Amino acid sequence: MEKRIEVRPIEQGTEDFDLEFWQAQGPSAIFQAAWDLVETAVKVKGLPDDALRLQRTVRVVRQA
Repeated sequence: MEKRIEVRPIEQGTEDFDLEFWQAQGPSAIFQAAWDLVETAVKVKGLPDDALRLQRTVRVVRQA
């Protein structure tokens, strides 16, 4: 991922910079960045490592 820095007064700030940056990165980089945020959130919350695994529930229903 390329590093891009833009400095300007906050009054002149727009979302254009962010949109242009992320659109230039492509879907794989966007997904990876989002997943990194998910992993960081799990660590910050102190959840176990397997918290990101798919949760499966098995229920057996028998006819009486």
